[in-house]
Amino acid sequence: GTRNTGPAERDMLLGVFSLAGTTVAEVLTPRIHIVAVDSSSTREEVMATLGIHDHEKVAPQRIIVSIDLSVVEGEQTIGDDISNVVSYEIVVKKVEAIIAQGHVNLVETLAELIAASCLKDKRVMAARVRIEKPDIIANARSVGIEIERVRP
Repeated sequence: GTRNTGPAERDMLLGVFSLAGTTVAEVLTPRIHIVAVDSSSTREEVMATLGIHDHEKVAPQRIIVSIDLSVVEGEQTIGDDISNVVSYEIVVKKVEAIIAQGHVNLVETLAELIAASCLKDKRVMAARVRIEKPDIIANARSVGIEIERVRP
């Protein structure tokens, strides 16, 4: 059957559902959105001297760099203003600058450098970096690695 609640139970239930004195900011978590950069979707190929073999140290090879960033939006509204978001154009320029510094032996090292560069922006909470070398193994579409680094 149905049971009537007493005053103590009613107060407890109302306390669970009552938000009196609580602000929205205390209840809601910050919005996170993803900024995705996939160099394979651009018309330009990313060329880099990357690898442990002698021929990889002198001749640039095609690589595919994909980056997903988890970004916390601030208190302000985006307001259709590029300065209020993480610009993928700046992320791409950072990748190009890292590659321009010269040869890197390991794909893993390049991915770490890119992730660290992305995490310098305080709005970036996590960076997932995938690097593929599509022209290395003839019977594979590509080989590569993916890392994810999270702000401590």
